[in-house]
Formats: sequence, structure tokens, C-alpha cells
Amino acid sequence: MFETLTKAPGDKILALMGEYAADPRPAKIDLGVGVYKDEAGTTPVMSSVRKAEQRILESEKTKTYLGIAGNKGFANAVLDLALADSVDRSRVRIAQAPGGTGSLWVLMQLVNRARPGTTVWVSDPTWPNHNPIAVNSGLKVATYPYFDAETRGVKFDAMLAALDRLGPDDVVLLHGCCHNPTGANLTPEQWDRVAESLARTGALPFIDLAYLGFGDGIEPDAYGTRKVLSMVPEALVAFSGSKNFGLYRERIGAAILVARNAEAADITQSQLLNIIRGAYSQPPDHGAEIIRTILEDKELRAEWERELDHMRARMIGLREKLAEAIRQRSNSTDFDFIAEHRGMFSLLGLENSVVEHLKATNGIYMIGDSRINVAGIPEDRVGDLAEALLAATR
Repeated sequence: MFETLTKAPGDKILALMGEYAADPRPAKIDLGVGVYKDEAGTTPVMSSVRKAEQRILESEKTKTYLGIAGNKGFANAVLDLALADSVDRSRVRIAQAPGGTGSLWVLMQLVNRARPGTTVWVSDPTWPNHNPIAVNSGLKVATYPYFDAETRGVKFDAMLAALDRLGPDDVVLLHGCCHNPTGANLTPEQWDRVAESLARTGALPFIDLAYLGFGDGIEPDAYGTRKVLSMVPEALVAFSGSKNFGLYRERIGAAILVARNAEAADITQSQLLNIIRGAYSQPPDHGAEIIRTILEDKELRAEWERELDHMRARMIGLREKLAEAIRQRSNSTDFDFIAEHRGMFSLLGLENSVVEHLKATNGIYMIGDSRINVAGIPEDRVGDLAEALLAATR
């Protein structure tokens, strides 16, 4: 049977993690892995999460199945958090899924069941896992312009022109906030124009909302998603709680669909649940119950929001410090875009040879396309990183 197989290509991020772990240099810097890190370089368990887990431990009475759609309290809390009152809830359905990745997978399976082989348009560039999830779901993938390598900003005019040419048979994958890998994001005014385009063309918006609260705050970060959903008859949203709740290993996400009316929502939800039943059957509960517990409790929610504010402020501070350190050492504004980007990531626009040089010479690890995880910058090594970047790019 298996003699027909050839070795699958390795995951580049996981390979980079292995290289970093094997590097004996004490001054090495890990800017590759896409997880939040605190001042000590660890991915912490949030205090609000610990308190929620303690409550769950003390009150939980059963380990029976949740049901295919998952934790209902979690679902309602996520809809309140992400969508607020942007769309009539009678048109909205939600199912818990294993992480943002699982949410993307079940929703892409749903798209292919509705329109087999349809085209999903993704930003150029996009998160590397978007393409294989789409292809493995039977969909076609095409790209729309997004990142300007010269300005390190969004090619918005080109992006909008591409979206304006699409139609009802197309799906447009949008990053709700904190674009991965670039860190370059749409302004509220640009989101308004994207929403108008989608409403006009009938293309289906599919929003990946993986970093809510990591950019400028929960409400500003939710603006684009809410604006689009308020203007279109149908939409999909893949929500992740991995980053903003620090629940990476709990794999907690939600697949959200918006239909034309309640009847269509029920029909579409039945197909979504059928897909889930034929895959992982039912979702795990721990991460969902943590989020439900936090969001439904006034004190815990306030504590979580304070912790999230600290995480976001720390990343913005690191961005500003690195941009300033480079500016002071080079008398140039070439890297000021780092301070302007938002979220965990920035795409530096370096050649792969420069990335390899930084790894070999300085022990600075980043993804081959020069995406860096800003949260991975050591507080006391900002100057060293600035000097290394300048030396490698001169």
C-alpha cells in the first residue's frame, strides 16, 4: 500500500524551530515561531485563564460529549465579542472547531460542498496554511495584490481593482486584522471600500479573524469584519482564540456563517455540522469553556482585557523601539514601517540570502520570507538586532 508514497515536504516553520533548538549559541534570537512571548521569552498562561481553569476544575461534573456544534455558551460569547450587533443574529450560525485552522478547514469544506472547485482569492502574500487548506478542500486558489514590497504597506488601489473584477462565484479570503505575514493592515476607510465592493460584486467574503485585540484593540480590530458583515447577504468568519487568550495548545476556534435569512442559515448550518460529524465528530471543550467562563464573568473579562492590553502595548512598544534603534544607527527611515505595522508580525522585505546570513552569522532566526515575530524580540537585545539588520542589508 504505502510503497506508492513519496516523502512529503517538511514544514518550514517546524524545521526552523528544530534548527533554533539545536543552535548552541547563547545569544541566539527566535523571531520565527508565531506565538506570543512575554518579557521573559516564554508564552505565558494568562492570569484570567488560570482563574477560569480553577473554576472549571471545581465545578465540572461530567466529561460527556458536547454535541457537534460544541459549547453553546462559548458560541454566544464569541458572537458577542466578534460581531456585536453588526448583523441580524437570526441569519448567523456558529460551530466550535479545533482552532482557527480547524475553523478554516470546515468552512472551506462547506464552500466546496456548495460550489465544487470554486476559486478562493487570497492576499499576496498570505498565511502559508491558507493555500493547502483550500486545495485539500477541493478549491482553486488565486491571489489578489496586497503587499507593496517598496513601501511595506498595502497596495490598496491594486487590491480594490482586483476585487471589483470578481463575481458571485468567487470567494475572497480577508485577514480581519493584524495581517499575517506582513503586519500591514487596512484602514477603516479602506475596509469601507472593500465592503462596498463585495456588496456590489456579490463575491463571498471569508474573513480569517485570528488576532482580534492584538492590533489596536478589540473594537478597532473588529471594525473590518463587522463592516463587511453589515453590508453583504452572505459571509464566513473563522475565529481563533489561540492568540488573544493564549490558548495555543487547546486548539479553540469557531466557524461562523452568515446567510441570507434564517431558513438559509439553518440549511447551511446542517451541512456544516454534517461535515464536522464526518471529520472529528465533536469538538473538545476545555478551551471553549475557558473562554466562556472569562467572557461571561464581569471581573474575569476585565482582567483578561487588561492582560490583552498589556500584550498589545508590549508588541507596539517593541516595534517602536526597533524602528527607533535602526533610525538612530542609520539616520534612515527605511525601517520605520515596523512601528506602523500592527499585530505579531512584520514582513521586512529581505532577500532569502540575507535571512540565511542573519541566521548563520548572528543566530537570528526568522521565516525565509523575512517575516518576524515582533513579540520574540528580547527587550534587552533591540540594539543588537538593529545593528545586525543594518550590517546584513548594507
